[in-house]
Amino acid sequence: MSRKKKDKEEQTVQEFSEPPKTREEYEKQIYDLQQLLEISRSLCTTLELPTLIESILYITMAQMRVLGAGVFILNSSDSQELLLGSNYNGFEVDASINYTIPVDSKIVAYFTAQNTVFTLDELKQQLGSNREIKILESLHPTLIVPLILKNHVNGLLFLGERISTSDNDEGYTAYEKNEIYTMASLAAIAVNNASLVEQSSTDMMTHLKLKYYFFNVLTDKLDAATTDGQNLAVMMFDIDFFKKFNDTYGHACGDYVLQEVAKIIKKSIRSADMASRYGGEEFTVLLSKTNKKNALAVAERIRKNIATHDFFYQGQHMNVTISGGVALFDLDTNPVGSAKVLVDQADQALYVSKRNGRNCITFADSKILESQDKHKEASK
Repeated sequence: MSRKKKDKEEQTVQEFSEPPKTREEYEKQIYDLQQLLEISRSLCTTLELPTLIESILYITMAQMRVLGAGVFILNSSDSQELLLGSNYNGFEVDASINYTIPVDSKIVAYFTAQNTVFTLDELKQQLGSNREIKILESLHPTLIVPLILKNHVNGLLFLGERISTSDNDEGYTAYEKNEIYTMASLAAIAVNNASLVEQSSTDMMTHLKLKYYFFNVLTDKLDAATTDGQNLAVMMFDIDFFKKFNDTYGHACGDYVLQEVAKIIKKSIRSADMASRYGGEEFTVLLSKTNKKNALAVAERIRKNIATHDFFYQGQHMNVTISGGVALFDLDTNPVGSAKVLVDQADQALYVSKRNGRNCITFADSKILESQDKHKEASK
């Protein structure tokens, strides 16, 4: 560590660590420490990255009394840019601006070297005007806080307009800056942990969740649905005649088809739902808090979106279709006790779609399941 950086950190610690002078200040400090402990527990036990980002934003807004907050984060493990995306609340973004900050940019290097919080004016004084400064300036932040872990910036938190508590509110105090800096340090650890889970649970080709992760989440969702009396649906899809793409155009074409189908499935469901690559050319989807009508509508939308999509590979237009099966957990009509049983039901409905000519959706009602059982017995 350079002497300049060490002196800066010592100065920051001294500014942020001034002892309370009154009983009220002591009580506030104790309260804030208790809040930080609860924040730490909340953030470090949240391993789903979208949920974590949402928690960071709302905690920041509540603790710092601001009307908005946002965070730039790495989009993937091999990403070279911090991306804002939809990770903000209380801001109006400009659709013409590309809200990305390269990790090798001057501003990121400055954050790493200084290791503290900044106002926009402070950054402009030190770095002048450049692309990254203009991006931040368009958001009108009142404070900018890097998320630093092991001397690497893995995020950039920015705060919106403050909710003034007095007529002479002159900005953030050293104590408040210390508080948000500590929160950002906790957030940096949580983001890193969630990113590691994201990487280990995601199929690298399709960027959908892996089978084992899907089962873990489905098990938790089933427990919650049983307790709350809610319904949930599982869908299983299989690409029709997938082998022909590999045999006719090569395995690279097959990979292209898998990736395109995965993109369409993900775009066809809500952010609260989850899609996974179940294996080979099979995909599963989990819909929370839904019913039979809506589940079938979503499944049909996915089927139709794929059937009408223009799959274009190396000058060739290809027709791709899928078959699907839908199973619904319902305490009254289908109170299954395990994730495997529900997935098996969707799988049985899928095979009915295959036998009925493909490119269609089948619901796993009692008649379908009974007919499948009879079919299995007859084939033994």
